[in-house]
Amino acid sequence: MPSPSPTLDLLSAKLAHGERLSPDDGLFLYQDAPLEWLKERASEKRIAKHGNEAYFNRNIHFEPTNICIYACKFCAFYRPPKAANDPESGAWDYSFEDLEAKLAQYPVGSITEIHITGGVHPDRGVEYGEALCAFIKKLRPEIHVKAFTAVEIAYFAKKSGIEIPEALARLKAAGLDSIPGGGAEIFDPEVRKRIAGGKSPAHTWLDVHAMVHAAGLFSNATMLYGHVEKFEHRIDHMLRLRDLQDKTGGFKSFIPLRYRNDANALSHLAEVRPEDDLRNYAVARLFLDNIPHLKAYWAMLGLDLATEALEYGVDDLDGTVDDTTRIYSMAGGPSHPTASVLILEDAIRSKGRTPVERDSQYAKLG
Repeated sequence: MPSPSPTLDLLSAKLAHGERLSPDDGLFLYQDAPLEWLKERASEKRIAKHGNEAYFNRNIHFEPTNICIYACKFCAFYRPPKAANDPESGAWDYSFEDLEAKLAQYPVGSITEIHITGGVHPDRGVEYGEALCAFIKKLRPEIHVKAFTAVEIAYFAKKSGIEIPEALARLKAAGLDSIPGGGAEIFDPEVRKRIAGGKSPAHTWLDVHAMVHAAGLFSNATMLYGHVEKFEHRIDHMLRLRDLQDKTGGFKSFIPLRYRNDANALSHLAEVRPEDDLRNYAVARLFLDNIPHLKAYWAMLGLDLATEALEYGVDDLDGTVDDTTRIYSMAGGPSHPTASVLILEDAIRSKGRTPVERDSQYAKLG
């Protein structure tokens, strides 16, 4: 017997009893649920999981290079390999000495995490990743190294002629503590082909994260939204994440990433409205029920909108970030994003929440 069509009353009852939402339910939330209704239900779920607390950490971002073998249409960050020797191209390739100088700006105890993602450089295999992790751990063993997207790791293994589990074992032994969620984009193959032709397919991203979890490491998950995808593609994306989380339990946080339309091949597309961002967060909190944390990445949204998202199911604002991240600023996000602990705490308190500094595994600090 087919399930009844979703209604607000039926979904309210499901949520109240802790029942899992179906893809049809999720699509109804996107298309038909009033935003205020979503806000209330998402807040209830957030309170059930985290009470009145909202998280942040003290982190910096480091992007070793923007030279990349892929030419994703949504990306304003990348430069093709041929641009490496063109001083006018905007390409960069930082050295370990550059990273050492960056880390020297932060006294021991002032940051707890370094987040490393960048272009998929054509000449770099797992040996580069090992050396980078080991270099950081030698300099600053107390810092959590969250590094390399699934797409980067898959290329590392391919370039070095080894299997992905071996690459992960070597990276872990060198000091890798977790991996970020980037590179997921949208899993639907047709949409992925339109915006990220040539990049590792969805099953590779999912397989790498499953291997990461099997290796005893955790990871985050992302979804790039607000471009050519439809609501059903978002639901399909989150369903695949939910299914993998049921199997591994290795995702700590889900991070919806808003498409920004400056200086890329999709710039003709209008960006979504702020209320669409808020709806997306609320739907994610309700549908993606087994990933504990929902993050509003303020360096992509802007701090004001990210703070507003705390009322739509979000429980984490990411961290201090500092101005090293350019993936979003080059596409129209906040320029030179950096926020002090005080700024983040004030933003959280402005919504009546209790700010909680966390480590990378969401253990409370202080």
